[in-house]
Amino acid sequence: MSGDKPGEKLPGEEKTVSDKVSDPEASPKAGVEREDAQPDLVQPDAVPAVPTDPKPAPTRQGMWSSGTGDTSGYSRIVRTIPWPAPAEPPFGSWFDEVFHRLAGLVPDPFVKVVVYRGELTFQVPREKLTEVMRALRDDALLRFEFCASVSGVNYPDDAGAELHVVYHLQSMTHNRRLRVETTCPDADPHVPSVVATYPAADWHERETWDMFGIVFDGHPHLTRILMPDDWVGHPQRKDYPLGGIPIEYKGTTVPPVDTRRNY
Repeated sequence: MSGDKPGEKLPGEEKTVSDKVSDPEASPKAGVEREDAQPDLVQPDAVPAVPTDPKPAPTRQGMWSSGTGDTSGYSRIVRTIPWPAPAEPPFGSWFDEVFHRLAGLVPDPFVKVVVYRGELTFQVPREKLTEVMRALRDDALLRFEFCASVSGVNYPDDAGAELHVVYHLQSMTHNRRLRVETTCPDADPHVPSVVATYPAADWHERETWDMFGIVFDGHPHLTRILMPDDWVGHPQRKDYPLGGIPIEYKGTTVPPVDTRRNY
């Protein structure tokens, strides 16, 4: 049944396709609407792209690392090692005070800032390292007077920054601890020495050079400290073999790790 006027529908009566064509309220767009159209669906090109981390998380096979013999019994375990995510202020605690103070003393001093497991780490470019270290030591509001250690790390998968140098600083005045980190590529393993600012870093830099091959430009006497002077290679790099190396003065060899013991 129809209403009293032409084209008028009774309450609850469904419109026909021809009615939808002529009724502008049947579609949010003017014109013809197909019955099978789904205007509420989001088109694929309208979905925002999810940003991805350009640095993939590295993996570690076995107890130690990939490519070497493993006698630990865990050689088939593969673990993902997540990179700590960069942080942005406010960080909380005294971290914000140190961050803003250093940023006011040294132009663009940060590559990234990481807050991980309650520790504050400033990653700085190697070109800014000397200036950053002096500001951290000399400024009255910072006063990181003591460099407790200098250590190296080798990340073969971190393209362009395979070698890392980490400095652990302590403020006796304010009772604070801070990590400063810088990087250099394997093809150009040079980092400025901080011995002029922190004399206690002398032997630490020598050990880092000995174990990782990182050259500290400006060091007063950069020589090996653990290995013999004529030793070839740097034992704590990830590509350094763990066995089959002749033992000097004894005429024997250390067998490769995976041949020393069988389970």
